[in-house]
Amino acid sequence: MNAVLELADVTVRRGESVLLDGLDWAVEEDERWVVLGPNGAGKTTLLQLCSAQIHPTSGVLAVLGEVVGTVDVFELRPRIGWTSAAVADRIPRHELVRDVVVSASYGVVGRWREHYDELDHARAAELLVEVGAGSLVDRTFGTLSEGERKRVQIARALMTDPELLLLDEPAAGLDLGGREDLVSTLSVLAMDEYSPATVLVSHHVEEIPPGFTHALLLRDGRAVAAGPLPHVLTEELLSRTFGLPLTVQEEDGRWAARRKAGRRA
Repeated sequence: MNAVLELADVTVRRGESVLLDGLDWAVEEDERWVVLGPNGAGKTTLLQLCSAQIHPTSGVLAVLGEVVGTVDVFELRPRIGWTSAAVADRIPRHELVRDVVVSASYGVVGRWREHYDELDHARAAELLVEVGAGSLVDRTFGTLSEGERKRVQIARALMTDPELLLLDEPAAGLDLGGREDLVSTLSVLAMDEYSPATVLVSHHVEEIPPGFTHALLLRDGRAVAAGPLPHVLTEELLSRTFGLPLTVQEEDGRWAARRKAGRRA
């Protein structure tokens, strides 16, 4: 297998702040990773690196076999599917769902003067069905619920048949039902052998879809642990990551964590 992401001693600084500190990490093309950590751990910064939105301050970052800093990122970015709150905020609320998805073909947000053929529209409709949003094709983005918007964004991220899929807190803001629906959708994608390598950022182990294979734990910009889920999602490592004593359970591919009763950090 080939690595789709390789980070070697990567550091990101902004002024006096160190957002990521000497991170070594690699993602293979058949792997599904979740990145976990508390607020300020560096998770979103990591996804900005992986999506070629920013460059490391030091160290070497390779995305899809290309070293960032030596390649035209505007040629690299269309090979990456990315969902985040920042992308969602840029989508015009009056935009039809079918156009939200199909416009990813040109890497733009909002229809301008691009031309799309029937194959483009057919693929967008197919992807919407795949993520459970087929009935939304003629709705405007602004009329959708938060859960529906998440599904549309995932369909958009898949529109270019990306080699890497990055999901920045896709369950944020969802109620219990919305979260469980989204986890089910992501699980189906994760278990599809033709799906791209995937990295999902979350605060909660309960949001890890069945079918995900690996985890990276971050705290204060540094890796606490990385590897297969059963080796990383332990009480010791998760407690160290979140700074309080936790008990961890796994059942039928779903994980749960809670604070140990009667214990203080």
